[in-house]
Amino acid sequence: MNAAVDPRAEARVPRSREGMLKITEIFHSLQGEARDAGRPTVFVRLTGCPLRCTYCDSEYAFYGGEWMHFDEILAETRRHGARHVCVTGGEPLAQKRCVQLLERLCDEGFAVSLETSGAIDVSAVDARVSRVVDLKTPASGEEARNRWKNLAALTANDQLKFVICDRADYEWARRQLRERRLEAVCEVLFSPAWGEVDAAELAGWILEDRLPVRMQVQLHKILWGDVPGT
Repeated sequence: MNAAVDPRAEARVPRSREGMLKITEIFHSLQGEARDAGRPTVFVRLTGCPLRCTYCDSEYAFYGGEWMHFDEILAETRRHGARHVCVTGGEPLAQKRCVQLLERLCDEGFAVSLETSGAIDVSAVDARVSRVVDLKTPASGEEARNRWKNLAALTANDQLKFVICDRADYEWARRQLRERRLEAVCEVLFSPAWGEVDAAELAGWILEDRLPVRMQVQLHKILWGDVPGT
């Protein structure tokens, strides 16, 4: 179930936003990517993003949304009965109180992951959270936004993701992997951009170069297509 997004929400800006975040949707589905792919997961999608990647599949989260208190978010999350929670966007860290929500979710006993562009400092995120940092390739149009200092904050609990749009993106990602020894930082994921590069072709490149990465596809799109909230 998606938490309803009321189009009138913009007019209902609370006087005090303490303990609140702007939420686009909360829904229960299978995790489609990263280490927990296939696991039933509650997705908490925050509103807003300072980036405009060419392959973005969540533009609907750029604007709108509804202000919700942490207690409301936690209640809706608990209602679905899943252990895993993924906080995503947009760019969730663009809302500063996202860090507090992540801590609350961990305190509640959830296994929490964060999907972030890596353009914002991740060092303040609770160490119990698995940070999935999307390093922006040249074809994303946002390569210049990569905050490379984030690498120093990552641990084995985290993951680095490259969304590959073409061969040039692959070669760029391969160079970053080797020059920065990213496999020593945390698990590295290579993912084909939906509809832009053939997954089997990307798999072939990875095998040919014997890269120490995990190849992944977007399971939710294979199952349900490019549909928001799945």
